[in-house]
Amino acid sequence: MTSMRKALIALLTMIALIASACGGDDASDTKAAFVMVAPVGDAGWNFMHDQGRLGAAEAAGVETAFVENIPEGGAEFDNAVQNFIDEGYNVIFTTSFGYMDATETFAAANPDVRFEHISGFKMNDTNFGNSFGRMYQPRYIAGMAAGAATESNTIGYVAAFPIPEVIRGINAFALGVANTNPDAVVEVAWTSTWFDPGVEGNAAQALIDAGADVLTMHQDSTATGQAITDAGGTFIGYHSDMSEQVGAYLTAPVWDWTNRYADVIEEAKAGEFTPSAWWGGMADGVVDIAIPDSSPVSGEMDAVKQSILDGDFDVFDQGTIADQDGTVIIDNGQVQVELRDPFDDSVVVAGPGDEVHDGVLLTMNFFVENVVGSVSG
Repeated sequence: MTSMRKALIALLTMIALIASACGGDDASDTKAAFVMVAPVGDAGWNFMHDQGRLGAAEAAGVETAFVENIPEGGAEFDNAVQNFIDEGYNVIFTTSFGYMDATETFAAANPDVRFEHISGFKMNDTNFGNSFGRMYQPRYIAGMAAGAATESNTIGYVAAFPIPEVIRGINAFALGVANTNPDAVVEVAWTSTWFDPGVEGNAAQALIDAGADVLTMHQDSTATGQAITDAGGTFIGYHSDMSEQVGAYLTAPVWDWTNRYADVIEEAKAGEFTPSAWWGGMADGVVDIAIPDSSPVSGEMDAVKQSILDGDFDVFDQGTIADQDGTVIIDNGQVQVELRDPFDDSVVVAGPGDEVHDGVLLTMNFFVENVVGSVSG
């Protein structure tokens, strides 16, 4: 009996050790929460983050939750994040640029919680990383469609804030326009808001009144699309497909956060979360664009898309790129001037001869020459 009892104890101990070892992969130990700056709705930036949340929850087998309409900075954001922490959520995604500094503070104060910020540039080496996508890739292709669609040669762009992310997208779009229509210009109207349908609609109407017959945007609502639909023009969407919401829809660069969110959650479940500055592209599936058969340049668009997927085409490494004053900024992949970070005025590129690199793109603070409007917003 003694040996049988010892054998039983040994067996139970082994089972307990196995269960303990597998505990880090137990979905019940991991709960992911998402903080969003505007309503989820049925289209746009926050809608696609919520689709990513739902997809990641299914893929990773974890509980998730979200809160919407949380302003950037201030007590509402702090309360939302603290509530999630108090409720046991140990992976928290903050999905707007202006959440960055507050997320950094929460990460420092809560070392057992994993934080992933979307669209920023700060991180630490323990529990705070950031993710984004190379949206400038499909933006360029969308610009090709816009250049072919315009008859007035004026394309309007309703834009949120003059930060490198938005400026980079405008420039990529404008370079795509120049590819198919060198005579067209892209006129920018700033709104100083991520989500305000009334303000967005007014900005869109001002561009229409100025002669734009094609509109696109970097906003979260479909107000720009509704305005150009009413005017009988063409709409290039953003974030999500938007074809069901907007009659004038032609195409749109879109997001798909499912795989990235699932990867972060799986790393946290396995106890292997390593903060990084992740910047995926079309080849990673986080950004994409549907090529419209109705576009007369669909073949050219398909070719560029494939070249990007193959790693053979870089939007900002094509020939000569000059700013609005005609100063050559990039010539065949070589930066020709000193470039500084708009956030801290540090030198990104000291002078002529440096190759274009991610630092140049992430701190972009100039408009290319076929853009009309102030880069300062």
